[in-house]
Amino acid sequence: MKTLQRYRYSDLPRLMSLMTGDEKHSVAATSTLDILWTLYDRVLNVNPLEPDDPHRDRFVLSKGHGPMAYYAVLVAHGFFPAAWLESWAGFDSPLGMHPDRVLIPGVEAGSGSLGHGLPIALGMALGLAAADNPAGVFCLVGDSELDEGSNWEAIEAAPRLGAHRLTVIAVDNDSASLGWPGGIASRFRTAAWSTADVSGRDHDALEAALTRRPGDRPRAVVAHIESKYR
Repeated sequence: MKTLQRYRYSDLPRLMSLMTGDEKHSVAATSTLDILWTLYDRVLNVNPLEPDDPHRDRFVLSKGHGPMAYYAVLVAHGFFPAAWLESWAGFDSPLGMHPDRVLIPGVEAGSGSLGHGLPIALGMALGLAAADNPAGVFCLVGDSELDEGSNWEAIEAAPRLGAHRLTVIAVDNDSASLGWPGGIASRFRTAAWSTADVSGRDHDALEAALTRRPGDRPRAVVAHIESKYR
């Protein structure tokens, strides 16, 4: 199997610039960029040459509006060629305005309606546990989508169903209409999750928080992004 070119973190702005048009949601993408890079570069057990390996970690992008950063990171780690980026969201392009798990190597779930990603990730974690598969499941959500009730049903259920291999990364840029400062971590803790608050730009802090396994509890990492990146 042909190995695709790999890129560095410093190449990401150029890769993102290959995607043009009015639907890039650039601000939403840049808020996730460092988190996605840290996940794929330091945390996730995934191999672009074997994207369907049954023992791979699973990643679900629930914050799917403007997947520009996600596509750039997947290219950087060799999941598909950079040439795909130039035709994104065009006719016959596999890269849509939301990622499609059928069309894009490495994508585990399609995004769309806000609030669906975390319940999907919980289902994955429970299914893997039932199959005695030790793979981890990671889900990236936005603070605004945590207003959706489907997320809170999943948050309440996960610890009680023993989904200890599930990790949620919540981007907090103070954009939630119903939130309050420090509120995200406290709501997860109330539901018996292990939690951490870190800078969403600090790769070392993100890695440390995402690789810590809290025993028999699911993990929630709140990644704070300065308001200028909203």
